[in-house]
Amino acid sequence: MKISIVSATLLVTAGQWVFALPTTTQTTNVTVAGNSSDVANATIVSNDSDNDNATLATPSSNGWAPQFSPVFPNLNVSRDAITEFNNGTLDLNSTLSRETLNTRKYPEAWKSPDPKHPEVQAVMKQINWDLVPKYKVRKVKNYDLVFDGYDEDTDSDCWWSASMCTKPKIKYLPPDLYTCPTKGDWGLSYDDGPFNLLEKDDDDAKTENPYAEPALYNYLAKEDLKATLFYIGSNVMTYPAAARRALSDGHTLCSHTWSHPPMTTQTNEQVVAELYWTLKAIKEATGVTPKCWRPPQGDVDDRIRAIAHQMGMRTVLWDHDTNDWDMPAPGGGDLKPKVVDGYFKKWIETEKEGKEEHGILVLEHELNHATVNMTMKWLPTVKKSFNVVSAMSCNNVYQPYWENGFKYPAIHNTTSFSSA
Repeated sequence: MKISIVSATLLVTAGQWVFALPTTTQTTNVTVAGNSSDVANATIVSNDSDNDNATLATPSSNGWAPQFSPVFPNLNVSRDAITEFNNGTLDLNSTLSRETLNTRKYPEAWKSPDPKHPEVQAVMKQINWDLVPKYKVRKVKNYDLVFDGYDEDTDSDCWWSASMCTKPKIKYLPPDLYTCPTKGDWGLSYDDGPFNLLEKDDDDAKTENPYAEPALYNYLAKEDLKATLFYIGSNVMTYPAAARRALSDGHTLCSHTWSHPPMTTQTNEQVVAELYWTLKAIKEATGVTPKCWRPPQGDVDDRIRAIAHQMGMRTVLWDHDTNDWDMPAPGGGDLKPKVVDGYFKKWIETEKEGKEEHGILVLEHELNHATVNMTMKWLPTVKKSFNVVSAMSCNNVYQPYWENGFKYPAIHNTTSFSSA
């Protein structure tokens, strides 16, 4: 299917961040941090905001505020960065390089990044904090979020953890993506990847390594399936080859933070740090900069959405949760696998009975052997009842990166954007 395009030009000065303009066909000068006079040309694909390089749309069309486009002109992208999808036959027996990114240039893996780091502070200066609501930073007690004192009925902050709110109260923010609008679609998504190989002397290596990447990606390739992968920046840093493999296979890459904290418990600086380092790792490893992110545990409110929005990303949630992460396995809990089996059975039965009014967006994980084995077990059956597609594709987001190079095939015969 050919996609018509509307051309536009974006003139910028080089710096850590490039302002993205409203949809337009005129040339505009924009000043951002930096002293160079580099020029970037942006091609806008359709009038849909999530598929624009210069986005978001003007107030006359949908009222959303302009968005920052995260561009790292001085970043050393990996020599193995992906420039196009692999349309040929995949070698499913090949192994992936264990070479990491330069860990000295990144925070410690799975640790909260230093919010005072100069790179984080440089990003802080580019954000318009007048557009970020001044909510209280949430508290945690005994590993649980504290809801005391928050009015869930009025839900002034659109706090998903309290109310499952997906339509921001701050009007300049776009609604979250959380479902698949087209009946029959199963939006495939996996959190917490890429699933890293363990060292051979690790106690769990014998159990886990057969399911670490590229195991899931090989399986999806055999089944001819594409997914949206919400990556932990730490995991990308330590296993960039897996991220490159996923992008090459045609999966969509999105951010899932650096260290997986409940984001409403983070200060503004901490939020920026979590998002920045993850974007940087994905960009360096693969060459692309995602426009999408998913908050760990779904914990997001309009303060967090506003920061992510200005860092170029739209919030993506889900409406069907497998709870697969809680099964017994490293990093998991004590949920019996038969409970997760029950979720799959119920969703398939509901679809067969015609009770679903639209498609569904499903949360799974590439976390350990249990989660990967569970998805391998059920996807063949799911395919018999659903059109299994990437979670972003089911929402008609076919240009999920700020770079022009990757445009995914539209799966529905429409150029309009379907949102929650």
